[in-house]
Amino acid sequence: MTEVLFYHLERQPLEQVLPLLLQKTLERGWKAVVETGNAERIEALSTGIWTWRDEAFVPHGSAKDGNAERQPVWLTDSGETPNGANVRFYVDGAGIGDIAGLVRAIYMIDGRDPEAVDAARGQWKAIKAAGHEATYWQQEMDGRWQKKA
Repeated sequence: MTEVLFYHLERQPLEQVLPLLLQKTLERGWKAVVETGNAERIEALSTGIWTWRDEAFVPHGSAKDGNAERQPVWLTDSGETPNGANVRFYVDGAGIGDIAGLVRAIYMIDGRDPEAVDAARGQWKAIKAAGHEATYWQQEMDGRWQKKA
């Protein structure tokens, strides 16, 4: 069964957290898809991932780049998984879709947006009602992630 993790972003923005989680995903030998709630965010996320750290490299692409099957991280605004990813990140309001066959589904919550927090509660309830295990992660003052539920 797919492991579902909810990350509540309160101390750092998505642009700082996502590249690190993608890097850890790749280090485990997994491929990832990042699904965003709107197409306009794909380019901004891509730029942020490329420029995240000088000493880090997170290879990725989107429909603009092509060659999906060769991309370890694919950025999209749809439910597609053209790179054969086994981890899916849901960001910027993307709703959790079909998670069958995934090792992990990660829902990123913008804690500064009350509507995003409400949407996350709905996603949590739906995941639990579907019988999936879900964990909730919150960032501590020192930047570490603490499992809360």
